[in-house]
Amino acid sequence: MTTESTGAHIVREARLEWVPIPAMAIAPLAQRELKQYRVDKLAANLDLEQLGTPTVNKRGVRYYIIDGQHRVEALKKIGYGDQSIQCWMYEGLTEAQEAEKFLKLNDVLTVDAFPKFTVAVHAGRPEETAVNNVVRKAGLHVGSTRQSGSVRAVATLTRIYRQTGEEGLARTLRIVHDSFGDAGLDAAVIAGVGLLCQRFNGSLDEERAISQFASIKQGVNGLLQQAAILKNQTGRQMPHCVAAAAIEFYNRGQRAKRLPSWWKAQEDN
Repeated sequence: MTTESTGAHIVREARLEWVPIPAMAIAPLAQRELKQYRVDKLAANLDLEQLGTPTVNKRGVRYYIIDGQHRVEALKKIGYGDQSIQCWMYEGLTEAQEAEKFLKLNDVLTVDAFPKFTVAVHAGRPEETAVNNVVRKAGLHVGSTRQSGSVRAVATLTRIYRQTGEEGLARTLRIVHDSFGDAGLDAAVIAGVGLLCQRFNGSLDEERAISQFASIKQGVNGLLQQAAILKNQTGRQMPHCVAAAAIEFYNRGQRAKRLPSWWKAQEDN
């Protein structure tokens, strides 16, 4: 946020203005998804003294909400939709700059990783953009729906990208999707196979992994069931148990080029 000092006063880039609610709009790519249940809850318990001050950007004749869309929708729901509300107002920001403002404002708030990721992509942040590009090149997309090829586990994707780079993330997505289809796009499965790709980067045969995993009885559920058994036995985190179970299936029926047990390899490291 830009500020300037004027004598004894600090002046914010944004200024307080009365903004008519009917002139407000949402830029979907610079905002999180609207949750109707949150609007309903706010409307049912709305205290105007606790409303806070939404943040908007005046672009053209519209005021695009950067922060506070659920509060504004709650005001509409209880009959204040034709009123004006005091807002912190920026002027002339691009949609990408709106997205960046949203991210900075929400650095101090609890916001789900998924909306922050999607807004960061729109803002052009390098890491999130790189992860999104890998996902798209894999023929998938980051999304919150059950649409085919939709991946929501953005925190997991980002962690694997940081640990293994673009190629490691791409390899992980190829293995889970080619082995299990959309059912493999589960956070625990992606995380476990990501660990596998990271540790055995030079010795993991991708084609063999896909062939072995695709033949697991009950598919991805068979992998997760075995991982759950290992979790109960060892008390380790689920992604590591998925990796350990994956090695068991990878080695099954093989005599040559077997991978060492996950726990043995972990001790050796």
